[in-house]
Amino acid sequence: MRSHLVLVHGIGPVRRVHQEIEDWTNALIEGAHYSGHSTLARGLAASVDTVFAHYADLFFLRGAQGQAGLLPGGLGDEETLVLSQIVAEIIDTQMARSNPEDVVLTLQRARAQLYPSGQPQGLWNVLRHVINATTTLLDVPGIRRGGQWVTGIELAGNLAQVGRYLGRRGTDNSGKTLDHQIRERLLGALDNRPSIIIAHSLGTVVTLETLAKYQHPVPLLVTLGSPLCMRTVVRPRVRPRPLTVPQCVHRWLNFWDRDDILAVRPLLESDFLPSTRGVLPGSRRVDSDGLWVHTATKYLAQPAVAGPVAEALMDSRSV
Repeated sequence: MRSHLVLVHGIGPVRRVHQEIEDWTNALIEGAHYSGHSTLARGLAASVDTVFAHYADLFFLRGAQGQAGLLPGGLGDEETLVLSQIVAEIIDTQMARSNPEDVVLTLQRARAQLYPSGQPQGLWNVLRHVINATTTLLDVPGIRRGGQWVTGIELAGNLAQVGRYLGRRGTDNSGKTLDHQIRERLLGALDNRPSIIIAHSLGTVVTLETLAKYQHPVPLLVTLGSPLCMRTVVRPRVRPRPLTVPQCVHRWLNFWDRDDILAVRPLLESDFLPSTRGVLPGSRRVDSDGLWVHTATKYLAQPAVAGPVAEALMDSRSV
């Protein structure tokens, strides 16, 4: 059976599915062309069965106002703790790099704003500290252009989605938690068929957990800008434990950009156990110029990313 292409988004706002498929496909076509797969690039949009697994709408509550509306609805103590830890790990990762003195001073100020001494630590105070820190973080050269974040509130709101997913709360009318509902969306997109999967950002966490029990082959899994191995936040909370490559995955390529602030500890193979097939993630660095390096489309336009996807799609046609 021919594989179809499944796209899994990451943090961010509610998407228009048809537009996302068009944008991701156009970026993939560009990258495939420059990787030497011009023939496939010309027919990619028309010939490949592509599905976009959309779940962003599940994060937002109707009628939310103010900061509560900009942050995902229903943020509790545990999710807020995760959010502050994510911001701290991003800051600490940036500080560990060789930076000019003015950048180091900016990062130190952001760290101090995140955990101010002598300040009350109630839920809204912690959120206020997080927003102050993310606002300062955007002053670091390269970070503001690394993702589509105009304000610290917007960055905090996007990062909070990771905490919402890993908090495993927010049940619907049937009693299913938010993370369960999100994985069901992806399972619906997979549709019990062989799948070539491209997962971005938080979508890499969703995909890993979904594939843990998936029975159908995944000839190629591509992860982009993954936070899977963030030591203090994501890695300890991802299920199942220990971190193991899902048995259904035949090949896993992981791509990261140095300017992508969510790609903390990007060499995933260092923290994963292989599947019984002997599969491990293969991490490769790409370097994007210009704006929005965290976006999926920026990654997909890279020949190093698009080339293996094109080859996998061609292989699936010959089966």
